[in-house]
Amino acid sequence: LKMSSRMTADLEKEEEEEEEEEEESVNPTEVKMSQIVMPCHSNHRQELSVGELLKWIDSTACLSAERHAGCPCVTASMDDIHFEHTISVGQVVNIKAKVNRAFNTSMEVGIQVSCEDLFSDRHWRVCHAYATFVTQRSNTGKKVILKPIVPHTQKEQVEYSVAAERRRVRKVHDDIIKDLLSHGSIQQADISALGNAVAAERTKVESVELVLPSHANHQVNTFGGQIMAWMVNVAMIAASRLCQAHPTLRTIDMFTFRGPSQIGDRLLLRAIVNNAFKNSIEVGVRAEAYQEEGPNRHINSAFMTFEVLDDHGKPCMLPRIRPEPMEGERRFQEAIARKKIRLDRRYIISRKQGEVPLSVPWDPRNQVYLSFNNVSALKMLAARNNWRLTSEKDKVRLYILEQKSMLSFRVESEVDVPAHRASCLLAELSNRPNWDTHYQKCELIHQVDDDDFLYRVVTPSVRHSGVGSPTSASQGEGILQDFILLASKRKPCGSGDPYVIALRSVSLPTHPPTEGYNRGEVLCAGFTILETKNNMSLV
Repeated sequence: LKMSSRMTADLEKEEEEEEEEEEESVNPTEVKMSQIVMPCHSNHRQELSVGELLKWIDSTACLSAERHAGCPCVTASMDDIHFEHTISVGQVVNIKAKVNRAFNTSMEVGIQVSCEDLFSDRHWRVCHAYATFVTQRSNTGKKVILKPIVPHTQKEQVEYSVAAERRRVRKVHDDIIKDLLSHGSIQQADISALGNAVAAERTKVESVELVLPSHANHQVNTFGGQIMAWMVNVAMIAASRLCQAHPTLRTIDMFTFRGPSQIGDRLLLRAIVNNAFKNSIEVGVRAEAYQEEGPNRHINSAFMTFEVLDDHGKPCMLPRIRPEPMEGERRFQEAIARKKIRLDRRYIISRKQGEVPLSVPWDPRNQVYLSFNNVSALKMLAARNNWRLTSEKDKVRLYILEQKSMLSFRVESEVDVPAHRASCLLAELSNRPNWDTHYQKCELIHQVDDDDFLYRVVTPSVRHSGVGSPTSASQGEGILQDFILLASKRKPCGSGDPYVIALRSVSLPTHPPTEGYNRGEVLCAGFTILETKNNMSLV
């Protein structure tokens, strides 16, 4: 399978064209909410408060989760949210949520938020998010095991497949920054040079909220959306104290609910500016719950990024921040790490086919997201439903998929080998020259972990390089091609899942292009191996 990472953008355009067709197939877990923005929902600029929007998002997602589970559910975490546009008073917010995939006792809910102008009939996307919900135990104390989701449309199949990859990233989310800082991958900022900067202590905010019945959900716990709204409020105040203006919330990093809160709890909310960059501010927020007696319980922490916009909607220059000693300096450095992760992730996921070079640089900072992009790109391509069968011989089928300026191929065959065995054989690229004439040599450069490997592959000469440097017939004769490949392998996450071996090019400073070889680039390639009947597999 071959594709470019531009497929993400192409898929989005094609999905919009296909939405009308897919609307005929209604997902049983889908819940829609529409709200007209009233003045009581807005801030001083007559724009919808992000806190109010988060309440609506959490409520809609919870209803979808409970529709599938058939029992009470609570918010476990919310992935990163990037707010693309603001919403004004009088406009309509449309929220759609549905369960993408159910695991044992947790499920991923996908949420799409759009805005509608009733007078001009314009519609635009505001944000999309992924939330994880978990089931509450039954009255007898037993865990509620969720029934699996059965995807019906192409879009649902893609979300179902990639949900396993997103879950994998969530599990290592908190460890990524620790690894970056402990291995010295982030250049330490010179804090001593910030003498004229604003002291971080000036941005501190502390606020206490009493949890009343109106703040509780139908399970008599504090509504997760309400906690998020309170956290946005104190973060906004902290950011305003630094910039002395009214900031706009752009992103909320992924956060996890660590424990419940009930009616009667006091919620202590603390916020402080962790770092200020040229055009953005990161604010850290921590929520703790306590009763009149007893220790504080950590409920949630979040990191929010704000901008200040001028009259033309462009980000303004911001003052620098001088962190507090010890803990403040730690938060200051971690904010730099989080910014680098956000930039790396955006760079990897938004990479376009027309950009040269096509390979993304490999380093420890982007390992998790590059691996995620590698596997999810292959899964998204494989899940397309408009592959066209062009030939079949000896039970081997060849399919093609035409998309604008891109042509993809899929070769499919059922083999008399168990899926786990076929996966082990195909994943060992070092042995591939023994059975694939297109692999003259395969050298393992580095084993990143149990699932990700870096290889240098040498292939026969070609007359015209489709991805690397073009050569004429006479010039290209006898010149070999080499590739630096990231190989990412995955085991099935559940019944009906395939084994996956995904390949894509990366660039390594230790392995630059060398004389005598044309450096080729693989946009996306790999194998999916699905267990079929009688210990056979579909490759």
